[in-house]
Amino acid sequence: MAERIENFQDIVSQYDVALCDVWGVLHNGVDAFAAASEALARARAAGVTVVLITNSPRPFPGVVSQLKLIGVADEAFDRIVTSGDVTRELIARGPKKVFLLGPERDQPILDGLDVVRVDEKEADVIVCTGFFDDETETPEDYHDMLVAFEARKVPMICANPDLIVERGPLMIPCAGAMAVYYHQLGGETRIAGKPHTPIYEAALAKARDERGDFPLERVVAIGDGMPTDVRGALGYGLDLLYISGGIHAKEYTLHGKTDEALLSDYLERENATPKFWMPRLA
Repeated sequence: MAERIENFQDIVSQYDVALCDVWGVLHNGVDAFAAASEALARARAAGVTVVLITNSPRPFPGVVSQLKLIGVADEAFDRIVTSGDVTRELIARGPKKVFLLGPERDQPILDGLDVVRVDEKEADVIVCTGFFDDETETPEDYHDMLVAFEARKVPMICANPDLIVERGPLMIPCAGAMAVYYHQLGGETRIAGKPHTPIYEAALAKARDERGDFPLERVVAIGDGMPTDVRGALGYGLDLLYISGGIHAKEYTLHGKTDEALLSDYLERENATPKFWMPRLA
């Protein structure tokens, strides 16, 4: 079983770098978690380089703006790497006629690239950043569109591998759910965000830019998402601090709190071995 810690400061001396998830750890899409920002700020003051690593489909400047709006402290991080950042490289290497499947606010993922945005019938590739209306729609609502794309063997580049995220009290589906559904229909998917290697390589490169080289065993990842944060960090060989109060909390919550026995059973079922856990980063 992972070690329960009360305070992130209890383990920061073991690490040079922290790769911290954003949505579910620093905020819930509506409210910032002040204690989490403070924990990271104190870690930085102790000499730890903090790189935020998020599956947001927005390139990092858009996430910086979002964090300011929500109230995440600037002092909480040194750098940010987004799924949008590493996905832009996939888009640049792909077909030029792009159908953007997602809200209009995600247009910046295409800005400055040698691609042209077209309608679905002309497209040679789908860039999926999410849903047109993620509070009312499910992947099944796109069934006919996706079947037509698969029949033409149009690949999908998924800019946000998350399946769901918290938005205040709601659980909202993400582009990852669309990619899973498209794969089930036989479609090809291309993904660079968590849990895949490119985003971790990009985040570690940003950390080296900040402080020079460091051994991998001096890196801790922090996250709450089993298929993304947990699989990605452990698959890359990183120590993991698991935040139990995130999107999987219902799996092991008893009387409003994380039950350690239920959490242990859950982690065993998932074949997941974080080194540490705490309900919320603090």
